[in-house]
Amino acid sequence: MKCICNDCKKTSSQTTDKCFKDLWLFETFNDSQLEELKKIGLKKTITKGNSIFAQGRPANEMFLIKAGRIRLSKVQEDGAEITLDFRKAGDVVGENILSGEMDYPLSAWAMEETVTCGFNINSFNELILKHPDIGLSVIKSMGIKMVSMADRLESMTENSLESRLHSVLSLVAKEHGTKVADGFELNFSLTHEELGFLVGAHRVSITKAMKSLIDCGKILKNGKKITLIKSFS
Repeated sequence: MKCICNDCKKTSSQTTDKCFKDLWLFETFNDSQLEELKKIGLKKTITKGNSIFAQGRPANEMFLIKAGRIRLSKVQEDGAEITLDFRKAGDVVGENILSGEMDYPLSAWAMEETVTCGFNINSFNELILKHPDIGLSVIKSMGIKMVSMADRLESMTENSLESRLHSVLSLVAKEHGTKVADGFELNFSLTHEELGFLVGAHRVSITKAMKSLIDCGKILKNGKKITLIKSFS
């Protein structure tokens, strides 16, 4: 059976070759299990500026971004909206549906025309009921992921705030920015409050860390434009 990912083509922006079978959640699946997964695949196209899912709405879909870019945000109790993360083609969004959460804890917005390939949680649950071995494979993959996340968290706690901030800026710039002569330039602005949520620090601390990175020449800031000077792999 042809994979639905092969139909998620887009000419106006780069389309990733990554498929559900390449995701960590399904890395332990065998060929027959992957064939069953294809049967519940859903393709969607979301225009720029529209929401893909909204905070507080029923969490019922997980998907792979085939083309485009997504901004993840959260509205706080005082009504202020903060940006938490960005996702590009090849990333997966909506993983929280597998944890049993009833509602989406945040919102996802298309920063440009975006194409997704995914599945509904009800269809996935029905698939597991019919094929219990698929459920066991998911549990195994999630266990592997938890170990990896624990190792990553331990690494973060050992680094200074400046190092964590530089790592986050480097990752965002490399994945979502533009390559320039000096390094990588961010194509959109990030407030210190948004950066604080990305690295787990207070806005005031981010201001001090940014100044430190500028003073040591690791980043160049011209108004709201940020360029990562140091090369990274």
